Amino acid sequence: MGRSTVFDLIGPVMVGPSSSHTAGAVRLGAMARKICGGQIVEAVLTLHGSFAETGKGHGTNLALAAGLLGMHTDDERIPQALAMAEEQGIAIKFRSGDLGDVHPNTVKIKLKAKEGQEVEVVGSSIGGGRIIIGGIDQFKVEIMGDYHTLVVLQNDLPGVVAQVSSLIAATQINIAQMRVSREKKGAHALMIIETDQAIDPAALALIKKLPAVNQAMAIEPLD
Repeated sequence: MGRSTVFDLIGPVMVGPSSSHTAGAVRLGAMARKICGGQIVEAVLTLHGSFAETGKGHGTNLALAAGLLGMHTDDERIPQALAMAEEQGIAIKFRSGDLGDVHPNTVKIKLKAKEGQEVEVVGSSIGGGRIIIGGIDQFKVEIMGDYHTLVVLQNDLPGVVAQVSSLIAATQINIAQMRVSREKKGAHALMIIETDQAIDPAALALIKKLPAVNQAMAIEPLD
């Protein structure tokens, strides 16, 4: 939460009217799309707090849909995002809900992809177009979208963290930050590794083959 960017001062280049309700929403949708990693066919979005109360007036629904379509914050097609999604066969539903003790500008995005994967992403727009992804499926995370990010769902066994980090180090990729959370001791765990360079595809393939790794994905940073 401590990293600051020029967005804190001047906000991103964007289609308005609001950096938090519009630009941030575009980036949340885009990040959820990257995390899903497939061709989205269904999206259910639960809007919390200010997103639910005033978001429609700021075009938050359009902005989230635009992000799911891969648009950037300055894309002039944002107002047409929902119509474009329908044309592409993507079913998008919005609802309001209480997501608990989270930032007022928070959304839960449940996605289904054509390839079969499903993912639930919880993220907040924290001002100036900046976002934070606070949850992926049942795990708490903290992803800002500033770095190349490796997400590894694994069994909570000794040595897995060392195996994954060694494979990354072997490709001369510098690890900026690493965080590990788990359901409980010996159950499933989630490893988040942010790096200065893109994850080498060969290293990612080897990580996916590790016996204790159930799923691994490399996420590009947001533009």
